[in-house]
Amino acid sequence: MAQPELRLVWLYPDSMSLYGDRGNVIALTKRAEWRGVKVTVVPVGHGERLEEAPDVVLFGGGQDREQRGLEEDFLALKGPRLRDAIEDDVPVLAVCGGFQMLAHGYRDADGTTIRGLGVLDATTEAPPRGAARCIGNVVVHTECAGDLVGFENHGGRTKLGSCAPFGRVLSGHGNNGRDGTEGARYRNCFGTYLHGSLLPKNPRFTDLLLALAVGRHEPGWQPAPLDDHIEQQAHDAALAQAR
Repeated sequence: MAQPELRLVWLYPDSMSLYGDRGNVIALTKRAEWRGVKVTVVPVGHGERLEEAPDVVLFGGGQDREQRGLEEDFLALKGPRLRDAIEDDVPVLAVCGGFQMLAHGYRDADGTTIRGLGVLDATTEAPPRGAARCIGNVVVHTECAGDLVGFENHGGRTKLGSCAPFGRVLSGHGNNGRDGTEGARYRNCFGTYLHGSLLPKNPRFTDLLLALAVGRHEPGWQPAPLDDHIEQQAHDAALAQAR
């Protein structure tokens, strides 16, 4: 049976791709192609409308000024189609600034806000004056993909509302350095602060996203095993550094 072709939408590749988030696109694309699944990467930047329904969406991180600059564009030109896709169980990975934009946005220290789409019930505020950034290696336990490793670098403190966390912090700060949560999940939409980039060092989670995407076309589809010893070495090295 012919495998479906996946349409991978990469949101704001020029302005929202800090700390190696581009590697997430590469990892997901290659692990699909190694299973015979063709992936067409569709960059959708500023001024472009998200027209066609995606099969998977990747949204990287950016600084506050980048988020502020794309606020109106994102909500008007990408938000409606993206919201529909999430409700239709399209897998979405949003990292750091992308996570905040899919939640309720960001409130700065001076009281100004950057509005988000509100799909993820989470709010982010600037830290108290003088507070340190949440930065360093991090290990997170997730129910969907076991222990994940990554690198966090964010000032904002995120608190969850009704949505579940992506995982629980084993090492590092997570959403706010206090309640042990990391990221957020709603349906197949995952928000996280894990840079690094995340997917190359966590092949189990990469394959989960792939299975969710292909499974919408071919129910029950599962990726064939790969030789992941190099990926596992990278995962184990990051795990050792974090601990």
